[in-house]
Amino acid sequence: MTIVRQVTSRHNDLFKDLRRLLTEPTAYRKLGRVWLEGDHLCRALLERGRAPVRAIVTESGWATPALESLARSAPEVVCIPDALMKELSGLESPASIGFLIEADTAALPQPGRDTIVLDRLQDPGNVGSILRTASAMGFAQVVALKGSVALWSPKVLRAGMGAHFALTLVEGAAIADVAALGLPIVGTHLRDAQWLHETTLPRPLAWVFGHEGQGMSEAVTAACTLRVRIAQPGGEESLNVAAAAAMCLYEAARQRAQGVSS
Repeated sequence: MTIVRQVTSRHNDLFKDLRRLLTEPTAYRKLGRVWLEGDHLCRALLERGRAPVRAIVTESGWATPALESLARSAPEVVCIPDALMKELSGLESPASIGFLIEADTAALPQPGRDTIVLDRLQDPGNVGSILRTASAMGFAQVVALKGSVALWSPKVLRAGMGAHFALTLVEGAAIADVAALGLPIVGTHLRDAQWLHETTLPRPLAWVFGHEGQGMSEAVTAACTLRVRIAQPGGEESLNVAAAAAMCLYEAARQRAQGVSS
């Protein structure tokens, strides 16, 4: 049975926690909760068989049958005035519903699984886009090295569009953790690298994508067992990291679909 209660004050402890989760990118690590804003992310969570701790819904949303039904997926529903939801939103048009979920920050890398490694990526949009591509191309594990943007921050969540719930996400890793996966490590590089379209990729593997401006660190580059570069006949010096990741992961998926093996 779903418990329904009302919160009408911004001084309420739950409201204060939600504000922190919205405004502090790493607050979920301290509070052990993640704030999902909007019905798209809420439905994506349920579609992956995961359950929220609480649903937070506006008074007008609670009066909408579809959103009431969605809110009742949680064991507890907190109904708040529409005006208060505006203070819990990072969107131009605040959503009418959101879920509070347990923060899955204790995950450990699973050896032998195809993995994407993020080496100090900083842009939430890039990271969210890479997570979406990872899920679409059949990669199920993402390992973020120390110095990378917080994977469960609100901006990365919005850019990921629900991909988080299909992936094992590991934060704060070191290159030694990547080596412990027991996989060939493949990185994109502009020099001393094979052409991606001419390379037979190993499987399984760990793909590394480096910092937007600096690329892979020297230590990560040295750990790579294979370095590839993407042909750019138009003459640009480099690609956006999310675009490069999409090409690399697609090529890996294409080769597997065609039965190409190293």
